[in-house]
Amino acid sequence: MREPTRYKSVEVDGLQIFYREAGPSAATTILLLHGFPSTSRMYEPLFQRLADRYHLIAPDYPGFGHSDAPPSDKFAYTFDHLATIVDHFAQSVHATSYVLYVQDYGGPVGMRLAMAHPERVKALIIQNATSHEDGLGPLWATRKAFWNDRSKYEAAVEQNLMSLAAAKQRHVGTSPDPSVYDPDLWTGEYAMLSRPGETAIQSDLFYDYRTNVASYPQWQAWLRKAQPKTLVVWGRYDPSQLAAGAVAYARDLPQAEIHVMDAGHFALDLAPDADAIAAWMLDFLGRNGFVVRHACANGR
Repeated sequence: MREPTRYKSVEVDGLQIFYREAGPSAATTILLLHGFPSTSRMYEPLFQRLADRYHLIAPDYPGFGHSDAPPSDKFAYTFDHLATIVDHFAQSVHATSYVLYVQDYGGPVGMRLAMAHPERVKALIIQNATSHEDGLGPLWATRKAFWNDRSKYEAAVEQNLMSLAAAKQRHVGTSPDPSVYDPDLWTGEYAMLSRPGETAIQSDLFYDYRTNVASYPQWQAWLRKAQPKTLVVWGRYDPSQLAAGAVAYARDLPQAEIHVMDAGHFALDLAPDADAIAAWMLDFLGRNGFVVRHACANGR
């Protein structure tokens, strides 16, 4: 029996934070952190496949999706700040122990969360979220130039990240068969990026991305020391976060389970790929003893 997804909001530090939640509350919680410029909606395929056995919670960050988006002159759009909001969000919804699933921007948010509260993180699932410079492809040349001279390269990086063409490229990537991708995937994201004030929000946040690259050695050291149980799934058609970024995790986590698949940056876009990721997750979680609760058995 499929568990219904519930669409909720909770006040966190004066902001309304939207989130999706599904699954039996007595089961292991999976906290899912989305990427750019997506929202918690990107995880709907996993909600459909896993919520009968696990408790899933996926928030939208401030400035994304259905969460509040205060103007950039009223709210500091930095990864430190987003991580603080997600930390307080997790406390608000009583998520004090969880498997942490991260994709793209979810990586730097999640690594900050994990290092601040390692006792909460029972395992990591990483999907196209780079923690090593090996994963940064040629598209990052303009982005790195932006970090060195913001005013000179701001217009170029906005095109590089926030145009309709860029939105499409994030989904299709280098796939040999672009026709299998639904255009609604990127037109919906582009509509979000086109909201008033969104360019300034995303420009500020991406300017702060330089702090993530500077933090890679610190994150790698934490991974080597903590050795969290880790599953890595990665779409090889991602032109931004290269598959070399997936393989690099093996240097820090020799026991990590790594799958590089024929998919893009958003590897949940296509049903067969979502099926594969869900199957790997069920196997990984089951082998590592994470609690399953079947909704029907609970009479729900």
